[in-house]
Order: sequence, then structure tokens, then C-alpha cells
Amino acid sequence: MKSAYEILKERGFIEQVTDEALIKKLFAQGPVTCYIGFDPTATSLHIGSLVPIMSLAHMQKSGHKPIALVGGGTGLIGDPSGKTEMRQVLTREQIDYNADCLKQQLSQYIDFSGGKALLLNNADWLTKLNYIDFLRDIGRHFSVNKMLAAESYKIRMEKGLNFIEFNYMVLQGYDFLYLFQNYDCALQMGGNDQWGNMLAGTELIRKIAAKDAHAVTFPLITTSLGQKMGKTEKGTIWLDGSLTTPYEYYQYWVNCDDADLERFLKLFTYLPLEEIGVVKKMSDAQLNMAKAVLAFEATRITHGAKAAEDAWRASMEAFHSRPVDAGMFPSSVIPRGTHGTASLTMPLLQVNGSGSVMSAIPRYKISRTDLTAGVQICATCAKAGLTSSISETKRLIEQGGIYVAEKQVKSIDEKITTADFGGSNELRVRKGKKKYLIIEMET
Repeated sequence: MKSAYEILKERGFIEQVTDEALIKKLFAQGPVTCYIGFDPTATSLHIGSLVPIMSLAHMQKSGHKPIALVGGGTGLIGDPSGKTEMRQVLTREQIDYNADCLKQQLSQYIDFSGGKALLLNNADWLTKLNYIDFLRDIGRHFSVNKMLAAESYKIRMEKGLNFIEFNYMVLQGYDFLYLFQNYDCALQMGGNDQWGNMLAGTELIRKIAAKDAHAVTFPLITTSLGQKMGKTEKGTIWLDGSLTTPYEYYQYWVNCDDADLERFLKLFTYLPLEEIGVVKKMSDAQLNMAKAVLAFEATRITHGAKAAEDAWRASMEAFHSRPVDAGMFPSSVIPRGTHGTASLTMPLLQVNGSGSVMSAIPRYKISRTDLTAGVQICATCAKAGLTSSISETKRLIEQGGIYVAEKQVKSIDEKITTADFGGSNELRVRKGKKKYLIIEMET
């Protein structure tokens, strides 16, 4: 049976390790307690956080004990890692609120019941430290020369690194020591930009506890086009369904580049590697089917099966211009593998039926009175979020990229009226080939 470390390595999670031989030995000795820190600077994590989240989930599935550490204390300072400018300093109330939101969100991926995993907040111990005692007992073990050599600090030196940020490495190192001493946590994992901070923790444990602790980093994921993971023309792809709808989330994955498909399936689904391997032999329509599996699985893991099914059905209807039977959903249309997930080894079936399932597509309400008078298409698309601005809408119309009820809009002065609804209370507006909006007419 493969160890969790081997699983993570095969699936592409591993970038740097402190000592691979010692880490393999650690996993061979029995269940490992590991931790990853999450920055509570927002009410939601985004797709860029999925690699560490999924790594904790894999650890738990392999019988190990993950700790998700919300940085309520370190968040009051701000991590300079990977940043060219100082992070905005939030209030304690903002940090606490964000930390509570992240705790709820992480529960979607990790089972915290019965002590199977732990959710901790480093504010519980960092905010209680005595400054003089901390400098004497912990600060004396850190070399300023080594700290300044860390990549996270070197990037900031040109624009200036303030003292409060300079303390971040010391605090993160202390977090690892605290978890090592109080929770028997011997492994820290995180993004590659955290390597210097993580090494500081392993050294601190060695100096104070005279024992080995280990660190593993993940690659910083970019798309094959070099774009930062989770960034789109509309903005960040959040894991919170109220910030990024499950339908929009599904669309992000289903529209991934062909070159990213196999890697994303390994990182962001639980599909067996032997199934994912068949992607290498796929082309054209088969690749599109595999992307639908990726999108369905990624959405199911983050938002649940029902939301994934709704997003899949809405996408099928929108992009294939055919109705979807309300009684059909991916568990009967996308063949299932042995783990209850979608399968890549069998083709997706075409959907036929009647009825309409468009609830997952973003909607925008306009009163019948306004529609009787007519509303400008340019302004409506921008207000509803189909486009980022009126100027973008105008440009797309001039390029032939906006459609109302599948009819191409010819002029930037065109209006939407009740006549466009054809007796229905819903009207579909399309941007390009893949982005839809439903306008609802309110009586």
C-alpha cells in the first residue's frame, strides 16, 4: 500500500522537502500529524488554496491527522512571502470574523469530527505571548543574516521591509514549535513561497527540542499559459458559493486548457491515477468530456453533489442548446467509478429529454415596466456581470460576440424589450461561446 507521501508525490503535490529519506521513514512509523497554515485576510479562500487543502484531504484519507491552522494571530501582522508590498493590516475583529468563515469552509474538505482532524487558530497562543520572554526564549535562536537571505524577505528589500513584517518568520517558526510540543505535529506543508519560514520552524524545533521536524512544499500552480491559478477576466475564483457561484466555478474548470487537464485531474480530484492516465490518449470531443468530469468532480468536492449536478445540467443545456431532463443528473449520465466519482474510462452519454434546468446559470431581474419601455443591452450586460463594463459590452457587440435569445446583437444601441421574451418570463443572453446570463422579467 502506498504511503500518503508517495500519493502526494505521484499526483504532483511535492516541490521541496527537507530530507526525503527521513520523511519516508516518518510515514513508515505510523500516523503522522501535519499542519498547513491559512491566511485569514478574506472571508473565503480561493482556488489558489486548493493544493494545500487537497493535500490535507489526501493525508486524512490515508489515515493521518491533519491540522488546519488559521492564522488569526499572524494575520494581524501580514506575511510578506510572495508580496512586493505590505499587506493591508486588518483589525482583530476582521481577522476573527474571517477566521470563523474559513473554519466553516475547510470543513467541506476535511472531516473534523471525533478528533480526526483539528482546526486551530494561532491567535489562541500568539496573542498571549509576553514580548520580553518571547525575545529571550525564542528570538535568540534566529540569525538575522539567515532571515535576510530568505527569498520572501529579499523580494521586499527594494521597497522596504518593516519591522512588524520582519517578525513573521519568527512567529511562524514558533507556531511549528508550539504544534510540535502540544500536538505531536512533526510535519509542516505549504506553498513553495513559504520554504524559508518552514525551515526556520524545523531549525527552531531542533535547537529547542533536539528532535527532527520536517517540511514539504507544493509548487505554486499556474496554468499552461502562465496565468496565476484562479484568476480570470472577471476576477478571483472563490471557494465560497456566494462569491463565485457553483455554475461559475464549474465553468472555470470545464474551460481549462487541454495542456492543464491531466495535471488538474491529479491535483483537484480523487480519481485514480490509472484512470487519469487515459487523458494522454484523448483528443477533441473526448478531451471535452474529460473536462466535464474534472469540472463536475471539482465542483462536487467544493460545493457538494447537488450543486455539481445543477451546474452540469445547466452547462449541458446552455452549451448544447438542448433541454435537459430534470430527472437526469451526472450520477446517471456520467458513469461512476469505484469511489462514487465520475469516471474517465467510459464516454459521457448525450442527454435527451424535455424540461428546463437553468437554475445554476447567473440570473438578473428586470421589471416588466422597464422592459416594456426597453433597457439598453450594453448597460444591462455590465450591471448583470456578464461583462466587466459597458465599454467591454460595446466592444463585444462590434465584434459580434453578444447574443440575445441566440440572435446576434448588431448595434450597441439595441434594447431588450418584452417582445424578446417570446411569452416566457426568462431570456437567455450569451457572451461569446461559453458565458450565459438569464434575465428574469418581474411582474
